[in-house]
Amino acid sequence: DLKERASGSLHDHWSFPNKTIDDAADRKPEDWVEAQRIDDPTERKPADWVDQPRIRDPEAARPAEWDEEEDGTWEAPIIDNPKYVGAWIPMRVPNPAYKGEWAPRQLENPEYVEEVYAVDDVGGVGFELWTVHHGSVFDNVLICDSLDHAKAVGGKLLHL
Repeated sequence: DLKERASGSLHDHWSFPNKTIDDAADRKPEDWVEAQRIDDPTERKPADWVDQPRIRDPEAARPAEWDEEEDGTWEAPIIDNPKYVGAWIPMRVPNPAYKGEWAPRQLENPEYVEEVYAVDDVGGVGFELWTVHHGSVFDNVLICDSLDHAKAVGGKLLHL
């Protein structure tokens, strides 16, 4: 039917060498800033902000039968802090010194091969077909390296 259903490149889906490689001698500058956002320097934690989630119970009293020599130093039990409001997180703002994500200079890869499709000698072609329809028949398989020739032959077969 001469309709393309899918297309792509072997380079996109297989681990061939990349067209370019990182320059090993290229180093990130010392003053390079990659942080896009920073804590707002003008924002301060409120003085009454409580960020301790658990505290010693201030209302607990040492039991009368507590013996320091036998039981050790008495400590009040730890309870949830009723004044706890959560961790204080300052607002984030865009970083004025942000320069972008640093990437090393790219060099041409001497191991890169553009044309990975060429095959000098094809001794056979195999098809693995999975079908759920009984009696499916495939014929008129054309293998060539010319799209124009394939279209011409396909056009004739469509009119049979």
